[in-house]
Amino acid sequence: MSSTPQLGGTFTFPGTTLTVNRVGYGAMQLAGPHVFGPPRDRNEAVAVLREAIASGVNHIDTSDFYGPHVTNQIIKEALHPYPKNLTIVTKVGARRGDDGSWILDRSRENLIQSIHDNLRNLGLEVLDIVNLRMGGFSTPEPGSISEQLKVLIELKQQGLIRHIGLSTVNADQLAEAQTLTDIVCVQNFYNVANRADDAFIDNLAKQGIAYVPYFPLGGFTPLQSSVMDSVATSLNATPMQVAQAWLLHRSPNILLISGTSRVSHLRENLRVATLQLSPEVIAQLDSIATAAK
Repeated sequence: MSSTPQLGGTFTFPGTTLTVNRVGYGAMQLAGPHVFGPPRDRNEAVAVLREAIASGVNHIDTSDFYGPHVTNQIIKEALHPYPKNLTIVTKVGARRGDDGSWILDRSRENLIQSIHDNLRNLGLEVLDIVNLRMGGFSTPEPGSISEQLKVLIELKQQGLIRHIGLSTVNADQLAEAQTLTDIVCVQNFYNVANRADDAFIDNLAKQGIAYVPYFPLGGFTPLQSSVMDSVATSLNATPMQVAQAWLLHRSPNILLISGTSRVSHLRENLRVATLQLSPEVIAQLDSIATAAK
């Protein structure tokens, strides 16, 4: 049994033996500027990962199109051979252009190649969880996802994937996916100011499916709110810590994957596990989404 502390309580992915602390780590920022090329300080990137694991993080979110390849290679350098309790979640459905552009690509060829790239660069024989990335940059796009999902199901049957998740999808697409295979998590754009998925999260919670918000701090345009600033001051915390703590309080199936390339910032992120929000504070923070409409 691991002696590392629990961060924000634990969550077990449905139908699996994978139990993670709810405060995890998103590896996107380990790559260079704009998530492209090598980091400015590779030693610091390695140190961030090792500090995360030492602090109790046992859930890392990544993708081989971060860099590309760079992030997974740093994860392997820092942590391989991996702790037995570490769950690595990756995603496929995009690739990078030579100019650093993001290219959505759910072709059979790219999905298969992406799985093998993830396996090679992470140094694994099987991937714990693979998210099928659909939709646009931040919102789902209507339509069937069965053709793309069936490729991952084939790879799962081949023993290259243990479990499947979805990213940037809507409730109808989840329902379609569940007629084909078990889905253990959904990763969508969501935060205290962007709450279109409120009903979706509640439905997933009833099913015991994890919801993993990406851009929990606003993404490339950080969240800004006078309400959040005021709450943060009253709690002797930063606004970003408050935004993450709100997510932990929002629903027990929400898992955090905030990322950073600096050890000092990592420590700030991990402290959200102990930040308590009163009902009055939560009500104040809930008003941010209303004001943003």
